[in-house]
Amino acid sequence: MLLTTLALAAPAPNLAIAQVGLPGGGVSGGLGQIPSTLRDTVGDATSRVDALTGRLQDGAEDALRAPSRLTALIRRSRGALEADPQGWPVVSGELVAVGMTAEARRAALGEGFTVVREERLEALDLTTVVLAPPRGQSLSRALQRLQRLDPTGDYAFNHVHQPAGVLEPALPPAAPSIPPPQASSSVRLGLIDTGVEATHPALVGSRLIQRGFAGPPRMGAHGLAVASLMVGRTADFSGAAPGAALFVADVYGGSPAGGSSTDLAEALSWMVESRVQVVNISLVGPRNALVQAAVRQAEARGLTLVAAVGNDGPAAPPLYPAAYDGVVGVAPVDRRDRILPEAGRGSQVDLSAPGSDMAAAGVAGSWVTVRGASFASPLVAGLLAGESLSSLERSARDLGQRGPDPVYGQGLVGETLRTAPDAVGARQRLAN
Repeated sequence: MLLTTLALAAPAPNLAIAQVGLPGGGVSGGLGQIPSTLRDTVGDATSRVDALTGRLQDGAEDALRAPSRLTALIRRSRGALEADPQGWPVVSGELVAVGMTAEARRAALGEGFTVVREERLEALDLTTVVLAPPRGQSLSRALQRLQRLDPTGDYAFNHVHQPAGVLEPALPPAAPSIPPPQASSSVRLGLIDTGVEATHPALVGSRLIQRGFAGPPRMGAHGLAVASLMVGRTADFSGAAPGAALFVADVYGGSPAGGSSTDLAEALSWMVESRVQVVNISLVGPRNALVQAAVRQAEARGLTLVAAVGNDGPAAPPLYPAAYDGVVGVAPVDRRDRILPEAGRGSQVDLSAPGSDMAAAGVAGSWVTVRGASFASPLVAGLLAGESLSSLERSARDLGQRGPDPVYGQGLVGETLRTAPDAVGARQRLAN
């Protein structure tokens, strides 16, 4: 009954999912079509149930299904994806074993499982084995069988992560790198997302190195916008760490199964190998044993991970990687410093940052207006290029309840980093 009450009191989780905006300030789907005054009112109303929602999430996450928007994603994949028992998209025909013992491997092969591929992630000290289930056996039953064969082992679906909404279609291959100019910071930043347009005016002043983990790197509007908010710089625009070196891991590459857990783990390994210090991940998915192990190992090697908390509403379950221990989860606020009504809530929120009514880089040298948690977390990641997390938290402006809370976390940072869309002539809108 309590969950039902919360669901009625808060906006539906999938209302925030949108792609390109309409002239005059609307967005083609979701909350963007609602007048700003009404959105502010909704934000105020949802904040009153946020504390209770945050307490419920940790215990209820396994009982809550994936957002219904993902059904269409699975259908469009034409068999490349299927759903796990909670509706989250997974790579069809693949299960992942983390650190599988030789004995467990022999037992699995004896039961009809086959090894699809094996990967040694030296930088993370992890070995992953991707297994196909016995012929005619569903992934769910096959996973249960593996867990019975090896109760102490770590086995999981190969979950697919999304930019908190629908992934834009892949565009032509992106350039793998551009000549390194003088960067404004010696810190190496990382981005796990789509590929980026290295020739965009906002990025030509940064050293960019791109690598694909689901095929050759391909430019995507989502990754491009996020990258500009991290390291972009023009006369009228500045990201949080302008001119800094950026290592871009494209985990999509135009593949319908892109963004998988194995792709994310390989990307994190590359970040450690490349001696990156701070990585932004504006992607969301469910808890996954492989990604959790990769995050833990990366953090143990000094990597700071920053992630978006998602845009599926205050009643949504915690989304990952933002909800893993040690990851800095970031929530978005509007130009009035009010939490966006579609933002996730809960103990996974560590900080808040601007996430709407601001400009970012768009395709073909253009500019777009952005909205969503995806665009708040890169600001925090960029700020961490110049100061420690503890220092950033101390400087945060307290909002909402006094002290840390499940809506704004420790408070608001980066409020001066919002570039007005009119300043750069932004026309279209990008929301997720």
